[in-house]
Amino acid sequence: MKYLDEYRDGELAQKIAREVHRATTRPWNIMEVCGGQTHAIVKFGIDELLPKTITLIHGPGCPVCVTPLEIIDQALDIAARPGVIFTSFGDMLRVPGSATDLLSVKAQGGDVRIVYSPLDAVKLAEQNPAREVVFFGVGFETTAPATAMAVYQAAHKQLKNFSLLVSHVLVPPAMEALLSSPNCRIQGFLAAGHVCTVMGFEEYFPVAAKYRVPIVVTGFEPLDILQGVLMVVQQLESGRAGVENQYARAVRREGNQPAQKLIREVFRVIPRKWRGVGEIPQSGLGLSEAYTAFDAGKKFGVAEHHVEEPAECISGLVLQGLKKPHECSAFGTKCTPEHPLGATMVSSEGACAAYYRYRRH
Repeated sequence: MKYLDEYRDGELAQKIAREVHRATTRPWNIMEVCGGQTHAIVKFGIDELLPKTITLIHGPGCPVCVTPLEIIDQALDIAARPGVIFTSFGDMLRVPGSATDLLSVKAQGGDVRIVYSPLDAVKLAEQNPAREVVFFGVGFETTAPATAMAVYQAAHKQLKNFSLLVSHVLVPPAMEALLSSPNCRIQGFLAAGHVCTVMGFEEYFPVAAKYRVPIVVTGFEPLDILQGVLMVVQQLESGRAGVENQYARAVRREGNQPAQKLIREVFRVIPRKWRGVGEIPQSGLGLSEAYTAFDAGKKFGVAEHHVEEPAECISGLVLQGLKKPHECSAFGTKCTPEHPLGATMVSSEGACAAYYRYRRH
């Protein structure tokens, strides 16, 4: 509890908030990239401590939320096939595809299993040589090393019955896509600390310089976020646009280089469609040529197809920071965690789920 007390100290939070008030002389729009940061902001009322002239914009930093409908439908297709053990992290089971979700496939007899590590799926493949085991690889750079290690080990063990349905995405290209949009209101970023733990923050310097936006690598506790906001505001007020590291206790500039090396070996950078946002160049990871034998999409021949989002769901606008969840007419009525229209209401990092749980209107 000592750690939690230290980073959730109410008096210190008030002190930092007063510093933000003193430093702020005009309106600023700051985006927190990570859905975990969004949940902390809404849960602890961090935005309510800030000057009314500071607007915190919720970004697309929820990997579950941005997984495109097409890939969800591919997962549903594979999971429903006989002889398949389909494995996934638990937060993907209730994400709606175009017609159903993985939990419903499981209820109808599909062998869908929650795992806590991609390496659990490799172990299942070893234990069930007569079955096809598929892991649903979803997430940002944070979870990519573990997925890469699973494929690397499967190759080392010469497992022919293991494959990966991959939907990993990369954060910096998404930030650039948002900044280059004609609707962009973002003047500064709180970058996701866990992504930078793996990747470091070297790649943010060109983004900050090109678009003249401050980027502060930020943690997830209330005091982390408040200090991150203060650091962004101080840069904005002084006319600077650099990269700073608030999360120094966990993040190094160079990141985790062995993890990066493994990612580069197993994956290659590809264009990726983001749910509600559209295709972003060089924003995804696909299996490299040496590991294409483990590509579940190719192994099972699942077809790529275009699927439209439900007309009532504004999750795309929420993910782009153009709307807040409670501005959706279906929020809390036709769209709830039990009966979601979009992934942002399902995921534990989704902005709509945060507003529903902590700030229902």
